[in-house]
Amino acid sequence: MLTDRYGLTVSTTSSAARDAYVQGCDLQLSMHPGAVAAFDTVIAADPNFALAFAGKARVQQLQGDIPAARASMAAADALAPGLPPRESSHIAFFKLLLGGQADAALAALREHLSRWPCDAMVLSTSATANGLIGASGCVEQKTLLLALMDNLAPSYGDDWWFTGHHAFALAENGQHAVARAKIEQSMDRNPNNAYGAHTWGHLCYEAGDLQFGRSFLRSWLPTYTREGGLYGHLSWHLALFELEAGDAEAAFRLYSDVVAPEVNRDPAISTLANAASFLWRWELAGHPHDPSRWQAMHEFVRKMFPRAGNAYADWHAALAEAAAGDGDALEARVREMEDLARNGHYPSGPVVPALARGFAAFQRRDFSAAIDAIRPVWDQRDRMVGSLAQTDLVEFTLLRAYIEAGRLDDMRRMVSKRRAGAAGIPVAGVH
Repeated sequence: MLTDRYGLTVSTTSSAARDAYVQGCDLQLSMHPGAVAAFDTVIAADPNFALAFAGKARVQQLQGDIPAARASMAAADALAPGLPPRESSHIAFFKLLLGGQADAALAALREHLSRWPCDAMVLSTSATANGLIGASGCVEQKTLLLALMDNLAPSYGDDWWFTGHHAFALAENGQHAVARAKIEQSMDRNPNNAYGAHTWGHLCYEAGDLQFGRSFLRSWLPTYTREGGLYGHLSWHLALFELEAGDAEAAFRLYSDVVAPEVNRDPAISTLANAASFLWRWELAGHPHDPSRWQAMHEFVRKMFPRAGNAYADWHAALAEAAAGDGDALEARVREMEDLARNGHYPSGPVVPALARGFAAFQRRDFSAAIDAIRPVWDQRDRMVGSLAQTDLVEFTLLRAYIEAGRLDDMRRMVSKRRAGAAGIPVAGVH
């Protein structure tokens, strides 16, 4: 029997199909383009290779092509009867995931990995800040992610993909030295791994290593195609480094050239998060409000995310709606989130609706109301979904609100409690 790169048996007798499948998985795991084409090569060589259809479905889902993903998943499911247990379980898991059954998918993931820990395509759905664990609505999700990765580490050894993601989980939990050793090991084995470059960005942010983060991303990004699924997001990381370093011109140039929705080639949800959060941080740092930029952002939200349902998208959409002054759209989104939460379909619960109202109050310059909305849910910010670097936007908004409201003692108290090592605070008025 043929096996994949992790030694797991795959149900095909075609070496060409197996080789293309490994290539497709590696392209997906390293966030390089071409994975769909590789899976199509698999299917041409062996039309009965069910895992290739599941892999293709996952890539299409991440690209935002949900109808195509569902069609690919249906093809995989049709081929599932009679498959060995591991492949049958793999397809059943992705069927739950693409069917929007997040809780059931997370339970299935844990069960699957307890038997086949080296199924990296399954693990990859939870190995990032916005994966199944990150979006679970649990306040302790970063700790849970690290526990999962720690437990699986012996099965993966020095594998470049796993060690890069393990390093990310370590960095998010404050274990910077161990994370650095692992990401160095990962990038030595595969310097073209975009997720590894992503981990370097987060680690440098968490460890306060601004200069290395800037120099690394400045040198690495030119080696990565703009069609890569993390190009815009990595450019966002570099823009944050530039903003913190005081090079506002370089930061905004990155926004205009790469991050803005009219030029960004990342999946829509990533484009939304990166563009909206950069513009918001830009203003927190003391730079002027740009109505035309926010209007373009708002139009993107109305086109791509007209309804509530995904907490990560919703809190970034709320930024755009608040900054564009569309209080009606924001209030409608809040009511939709609250209705979903009441019916048990919104894992983030009341956190994102409260933040959305806080963002709106902040834009109205009603800073006391912004503080009253944000402060009660601040300790539950993990539930909003996103990395520490991303959710820092909430902390920075609250700090600026304290300053504008004249509550400088509250501002200083909050700054004194900031997590150790993290990057500086590019907020006008914070000393």
